[in-house]
Amino acid sequence: MAIGDDLRVTHDLVARAADLRSQIERASRLYHEQDAPELSDAEYDALFRELVELEEAHPELQTPDSPTQRVGGAPSGALAEVRHSTPMLSLNNAFSFDELRAFDARVRRLLGDEEVAQHLRYVTELKIDGLAISLRYRRGRFTQGATRGDGSTGEDVTANLRTIESVPKTLTEAVDVEVRGEVFMPKAEFARINAEREEAGLPLYANPRNSGAGSLRQIDPQVTASRRLAAWFYVLVEEGTSATQAEALNRLEQLGFPVEPNHAADLEVDGVTEFIERWHDPRHELPYETDGVVIKVNPFELQRRLGMVSHAPRWAIAYKYPPEQVETVIEDIVAYVGRTGTLTPVARMTPTKVAGSTVANATLHNLDEVRRKDVRVGDHVVLHKAGDVIPEVVRVIVEKRPANSREWQMPAKCPVCGTKIVRDADTVRHYCPNLACPARVGQELGHFVGRGSMDIEGAGWKVLVQLLERGLVRTRGDFFRLRVEDIESLERFARKSAENLHASIQRARVRPLYRIIHGLGIPQVGVTTAIDLSNWLAARWPPRDDEPMGGPDGWFKRIATELRHVPATDFEQIAGVGPTVAASLERWLSDPLTADVLDDLVDAEVEPERPAPQAIAATEDGPLTGKTIVVTGTLSGFDREGAEAAIRAAGGKAGSSVSKKTDYLVAGEDAGTKLAKAHDLGVPVLDEDGFKRLLAGEAP
Repeated sequence: MAIGDDLRVTHDLVARAADLRSQIERASRLYHEQDAPELSDAEYDALFRELVELEEAHPELQTPDSPTQRVGGAPSGALAEVRHSTPMLSLNNAFSFDELRAFDARVRRLLGDEEVAQHLRYVTELKIDGLAISLRYRRGRFTQGATRGDGSTGEDVTANLRTIESVPKTLTEAVDVEVRGEVFMPKAEFARINAEREEAGLPLYANPRNSGAGSLRQIDPQVTASRRLAAWFYVLVEEGTSATQAEALNRLEQLGFPVEPNHAADLEVDGVTEFIERWHDPRHELPYETDGVVIKVNPFELQRRLGMVSHAPRWAIAYKYPPEQVETVIEDIVAYVGRTGTLTPVARMTPTKVAGSTVANATLHNLDEVRRKDVRVGDHVVLHKAGDVIPEVVRVIVEKRPANSREWQMPAKCPVCGTKIVRDADTVRHYCPNLACPARVGQELGHFVGRGSMDIEGAGWKVLVQLLERGLVRTRGDFFRLRVEDIESLERFARKSAENLHASIQRARVRPLYRIIHGLGIPQVGVTTAIDLSNWLAARWPPRDDEPMGGPDGWFKRIATELRHVPATDFEQIAGVGPTVAASLERWLSDPLTADVLDDLVDAEVEPERPAPQAIAATEDGPLTGKTIVVTGTLSGFDREGAEAAIRAAGGKAGSSVSKKTDYLVAGEDAGTKLAKAHDLGVPVLDEDGFKRLLAGEAP
């Protein structure tokens, strides 16, 4: 090769390194500071890895401010800064078992001592895709919490962390300690928030990690509280109590910290790879997102001997699962009309399996998103599940695009009722303004009769369509005015099946207040907010001992009347309700077009169950105060939400997974892995009768 060629290659490498740094810097800024990523994790990892390999092969290309030499993102300046007592480091990544074995060989080589290396063991922990945090406790009380920031300095998010239920406010021992972990947004909460944002025409969150990070780094703690975040902890900074990482995890649990239960210890590298393979598919079933496995040398003494490089420890590495992306074809794009009238373009695709399930449909969210990704009918696309939950079109494979493809257009008229579609000037939302649009009414009523609301068994979509088409049901209260003869007139209904559906409707006349509220379909009010609101109402306007629950002179009528006049500022007194949700409640409950819904239900003889005494008293010393109860399987007297609402009303905490800090597991029929886990850990198991005795303050 000529000298000129060498010089040209060098210039190319310098230019490529600069380009990589620029792309990574931009992606990091969007990810850490604005919580609005434009690259997928896999795309970011590929750029970062290329830069690492380039700098390793050509050290002269490395600059002091290279992204490879830094941790996380610098504090934004919007929140006070906190200096970490010891650096919060990031981890190097492995993307294959060969790289994992190379890490193991490097650790053994650095330790040098053959006898020590022979007994080397690792701890494996599922890698939670959240925001790293550090918490300080003095005499067992939570005093300060901060984000990782740039590794040396983070942002003070103490007030926001106090709103997270799984962050202990006091420990089981009056000790001075620092702990580190991860705040994350559960998958269900991510799906709920994005569904609400989509209906409101707001930009969607890209993944649970960024929506969780954005929720934690709020100026207003009430916004954080409304997002229902959670946390796991995995680092203990405490002298003399633990000699290994496995012991530190146990110590964290003893102090009252939630620890992700699916970790393993005393593993050689073959055991590590088996752990990784074992969790490849089941991780999709977890209620939180995990994108890999963290592998740590177990003994702290060996960790100290191994030390660290500029931004990462030598004694730990993160194995990243490969992104689960598949190729499929867009067969059609249709506009779906939601219960608030919002038109959502939905891609109908050739069915394909991704992240554990077969997917045939994927929301394209709004017209702006369709244009940004330039998705067209006939396109070959790359598909994955955002947050391991929501099917999402990642990108179009343009080189496979049909020659006759055309841009998709939003319908000018509602595809259901023909009303002219309106574009919201302040959002990306297109919507049907017709409140009587059958699609809107149908979706609203379908939500009302569905699970988690009135739960009318047998009132599925096909039945609902017939009831609407025949004019038998126009309002929510009309369900309860149906006669057996009305139902029998529907297609495929005989006398017996009509009587069964009528009986199901009669059983639904009495439901917990939170389920009636949830069934109203108030924007931004999910099950959890409905539970909190119903408890607040019971405490603010408790039913009198001689007051009936239903009827024109009953408690439900009194509540319906009072709710018309409650200002948003009063709703903000409810834990977890911020200004946005409060405004939505005030608007819906005072608007003449919707406020009459409750009166219609009263007239139809619907009534709430009498509130539990604990909810009325709003007490903090109920029979389950300080207790964590997990519910699994099917109970005859409760659905899942109802059982968890009863636990909260009795002052307890409704847990999502079984750990050493779980006080009881309530196991119904078809209890699964949680029951086995409870037996392994010695957690007491209750049947439904024992659960009811516990709620009543009796010995189970």
